Amino acid sequence: MLKPLDSSRWDYSTAAHLLNRAGFGGTPPEINHLLSLGPDQAVASLLDYETIPDPTPNPDWAHPDPARIQHYQELRQTATTPEARKQLQMEQNQFLQRSMLELRGWWLRRMAFGPRPLQEKMVLFWHGHFATSVEKVRDPYYMWRQNDLFRRQATGNWELLLLEAGQDPAMLVWLDQAQSRKGHPNENYAREVMELFSLGEGHYTEHDITEAARALTGWSLDRINQEYVYRPAFHDNGQKTFLGRTGNLDGRDVIAQIVAQPQAARFITAKMWNYFTGQMPADDLNGALAAVFRDNHNNVKPFLRVLFRSEEFYGADILRNQVKSPVQWLVGSVRLLECQLPPPLISTAMLRQLGQDLFNPPNVKGWDGGVTWITTNTLLTRYNDAQALVRGTPPNLTAADFAPKAGGQGGQKVARLAQQLRLGGVELDKIFTPAELADKPALVAAIEHRLLQAPLSGGQEQTLNDFLNSKPQLSHDDILTVIRLVMSTPEYQVA
Repeated sequence: MLKPLDSSRWDYSTAAHLLNRAGFGGTPPEINHLLSLGPDQAVASLLDYETIPDPTPNPDWAHPDPARIQHYQELRQTATTPEARKQLQMEQNQFLQRSMLELRGWWLRRMAFGPRPLQEKMVLFWHGHFATSVEKVRDPYYMWRQNDLFRRQATGNWELLLLEAGQDPAMLVWLDQAQSRKGHPNENYAREVMELFSLGEGHYTEHDITEAARALTGWSLDRINQEYVYRPAFHDNGQKTFLGRTGNLDGRDVIAQIVAQPQAARFITAKMWNYFTGQMPADDLNGALAAVFRDNHNNVKPFLRVLFRSEEFYGADILRNQVKSPVQWLVGSVRLLECQLPPPLISTAMLRQLGQDLFNPPNVKGWDGGVTWITTNTLLTRYNDAQALVRGTPPNLTAADFAPKAGGQGGQKVARLAQQLRLGGVELDKIFTPAELADKPALVAAIEHRLLQAPLSGGQEQTLNDFLNSKPQLSHDDILTVIRLVMSTPEYQVA
């Protein structure tokens, strides 16, 4: 089990599969480059991303700002009238909305055009795993900082990531750990770190939650300096018994004891396998995955190297059988079409319509993923968004897509503004050769090769040919229509 893929099976299809799953897809030249490297070097080119410079600058505001925090605190103390409090709230909301819009656009650009696709794919995985929402955190710097943590530790050590994620300011706010103290331990983080992040239900007791919450007291937040702080006076120094270990345990002991459980490796490797393949592993495969993870001291990178080289990863039931998430759909489409990424205002609203609002997961479990991405409404939205990307016209967005809580006048104004923006559209001469544009069968083959890396089903392909054959001479508009039609097929919704 987990035998490396035979080099005889390394072809355009398997190279495309690796780029689709370990990144966000790519153009035919990018896939051919991976193909030319061979499987070992192809995996290494994605996984050993530390060797690739990434000069992407951080947002200007992505740093602690004690002066701003103190300013708002002083204003709260002096805002004694309803009008003053309303003005303060409006200022804070505007800063939050403006910064979060910039942050979403910044991350989407990294995914679409950055030099390290696998690193960003892992950041997206950890964002869904440690699902944290700005709706409660209410601080863009905290959200950026957590995103940066996931990038720094994307393929690092599992225990270290669990520890740092628990001490992350956004998480301290999100699961109320910053409020926990001796005599009044808050159990939210203690519960979720086992149920959602590391073990799964049925592998701990209510007593373990209570004892873990006591041990985690002391993990706190310096709200002025916007950083984690350990407060010894808040820590419960009494004896505790957690997952079979007894002593004056603290938060580090809790994380170490969790990771020491055999179930911890099975839990996280199953979740990573599902993320990259689109299905949960069978018990024997999960056991083999967990063994690789343990043998590599809970380090993610060597585990992924084995995963991406394994025959199982390229199985017939895995290839082109994973429903694209909204982010994968949007970013992948931009990469395949070699077109502009929609401005943050529009791309954020598009993803919100499609069901994946970055930095705002629906609950502590994150997004369910898989087939849940596809509903009657979201499928129609994908078709409409394909039209927008191909032709460069604004997608069909409502006020609620820009201001989901209230909609209202502000959302309506932004929606009207968005309808005036153009997205760039597809440049046909950039992605097809003159010979392909001049020959109908060659054009269909080129579109399939670029967008699907495989032929359409017989019926779908015949429909395309019928449309093309009804045109004595293909116009620019006809070719854009064909691209949109292919993006509206069931085959395009999977990778």
